[in-house]
Order: sequence, then structure tokens, then C-alpha cells
Amino acid sequence: MEMKRVIKRITTGEDAARIRSNAAGVLAVLWMTVIFILSGQNKEESGAISGGMRNRVLDIGGWFLHLNIDEEALAQLAITVERIIRKNAHMTEFAILAVLLYIWIGRWQLTRVRRFWIAAGLTAFYACTDEFHQLFVPGRAGLLSDVLIDSLSAVLGLVVFALLQKFVVWFCRRKERK
Repeated sequence: MEMKRVIKRITTGEDAARIRSNAAGVLAVLWMTVIFILSGQNKEESGAISGGMRNRVLDIGGWFLHLNIDEEALAQLAITVERIIRKNAHMTEFAILAVLLYIWIGRWQLTRVRRFWIAAGLTAFYACTDEFHQLFVPGRAGLLSDVLIDSLSAVLGLVVFALLQKFVVWFCRRKERK
């Protein structure tokens, strides 16, 4: 009987919020480490990862869409697809970081709007440090455009997260009424 009470206590209420917040903080630090490691890859290592993904996308897309294009057009398409993959990876990395930071600072007594902008600001700051780090990696460059993309991604990730939260609340309330 005691175990049931303990489980209920840590899965609901204040304890659960603290546990979620602490877990998000730990995950945010781990996620920053992953971003740091990925940013520390030289151009060849980084290119190999996105190149492999590009080849899979082109293989699947070519098969699915029955593309019959010449080698030059395929090479041009490959460059475009790889650029899209790289930018989307950056966007996803920083959107996830922003959401983790938002959840982590949720234990502080702040409005949602203030939490939103603090999380976005912290993510933008980390994007700056990430690009600065890349200045010292062979074959990589720290770009202001990447900082802007990463910062915008943080805001978009937080907007999507907020919309998902609203949808879940709406859905749960709707389900309770039935």
C-alpha cells in the first residue's frame, strides 16, 4: 500500500513537476553536449553523415517518384538535398534544446511568456557559442546566418510545443466531458 502512495506522489502534483523539471535540465545539458560534439566534427566527418542521409533520400525519392534525370541534374539535386538536410538537422537540434530549457525553467515561478523568451534567449546564446566553437574546427565556419536559423528554430520549436500542450489539454478536457 505504501508503494502505491509513493508512486502516486511522484507522478502527480508538485513532486512530479520537480522531477520533470530536473530531468529536462539534465537532458538539456546532455543535448548541449551532443550539439557540441557534432559541431566539433570536421567538414569531412560532418559531410559523411549528411551525405549518407542525402543518398538515402535520393534513393527513396528516385524510386518513389520514378525520377529519370541525368548525372549533372542529379549532382545538383544532391547538393540541394544535402543543404536542406543539414539546415533541418540544425533546426531540429536547437528546437529540441529550447523545449528542454523551457521545461527545465518551468519550476521557477514565471509566466509562460517569460519562460518562452528566456528559453529562446538561452538557446540563441548557445547557438552563438556553437558557431564560435566552429571557428576552431578545421573545415567549418561560424556563421551569423546559422545563429539566426538556430534562434528562429528555437522560437518555432517553442511555438509548436505550446500548440501541442494546448491540444493535449483540449483533448483531455474533451475526453473528460464524455
